[in-house]
Amino acid sequence: MCVDSLSVDLVKKYSTIELFAGAGGLALGIEKAGFNTLGLIEFDEAASNTLKYNRPNWRVINDDIANIASLDLEELFNIKIGELDLLSGGAPCQSFSYAGKRLGLEDARGSLFYYYAVFLEKLQPKMFLFENVRGLLTHDKGRTYEIIKDIFEQTGYTIQKTVLNAWDFNVAQKRERLITIGVRKDLVDIIKFDFPKPHKYKPVLRDILLDCPKSEGSPYSAYKRKIFELVPPGGYWRNIPKDIAKEYMKSCWYMEGGRTGILRRLSLDEPSLAVLTSPSQKQTDRCHPLEARPFTIRENARCQSFPDEWKFYGSTSQQYKQIGNAVPVNLAYEIALNIRAGLECL
Repeated sequence: MCVDSLSVDLVKKYSTIELFAGAGGLALGIEKAGFNTLGLIEFDEAASNTLKYNRPNWRVINDDIANIASLDLEELFNIKIGELDLLSGGAPCQSFSYAGKRLGLEDARGSLFYYYAVFLEKLQPKMFLFENVRGLLTHDKGRTYEIIKDIFEQTGYTIQKTVLNAWDFNVAQKRERLITIGVRKDLVDIIKFDFPKPHKYKPVLRDILLDCPKSEGSPYSAYKRKIFELVPPGGYWRNIPKDIAKEYMKSCWYMEGGRTGILRRLSLDEPSLAVLTSPSQKQTDRCHPLEARPFTIRENARCQSFPDEWKFYGSTSQQYKQIGNAVPVNLAYEIALNIRAGLECL
């Protein structure tokens, strides 16, 4: 990297377009690092309304990405081929077909990743950020990511990849994401990118929950609440009487493995487990450390490092889903700072 990412001049703005924007966790972190968002594409109406409300200056396109990818993107975003600094986003994980020995863009047709690659091919940004779940590396025995890598390289990019844990980057949550960074091949000798280094201090729930604003949330049933009142902070089903646990778990009682997510109550002295799209699922509970209930909307948002003023639109379940699908803001910020530092080399 040609400059220290922490000493980057944030006066200069770099351009970015985001695909599959969701509720804006990735985009917000990138903006915080000094990027000017030219446009965001998001199919879900509630998530699009979240983006529009919080950033009226952002150009939010609520449409199917297949429709947008077929347009003249230079004209749509008023930018010439090769001028865009960063394309960002993360398409859902899907298997691809195998049309031949050479894996190319057409092999990805029918998947949402295909449209990410079309944007990349049409706009030829200087760099791209593609984020996804860690499981993409092993999806379909590793073949899915192998096609993605081949397509990125055929589209004109050299790539670097790693798995980052948000907990290492000022996020009070254990959440691993696969991060792929691409640099256009004609710039690879100029732009130098390094992944961010983990912070020394890792925040825990005590750092974010005690002063969290009140907000809506989905409560447990009276039956489930009474059982959770028996579970100590940091405990799970093994910490309550065996007969009660067996009756609650039913068929799950006979499953193999530790089943540590069942009746899981977090403690203030640990980070949250990965925030999910639903607040209460039997095998993936994340009970509040001090009260027998799931986290509220705002508590989940804090676990994802969203600022308190970032409002989410839609029903309670839609808001939980938006937050659960988001990239933690602070993780996005750290990655974007280093992307920006690389662009400063130009």
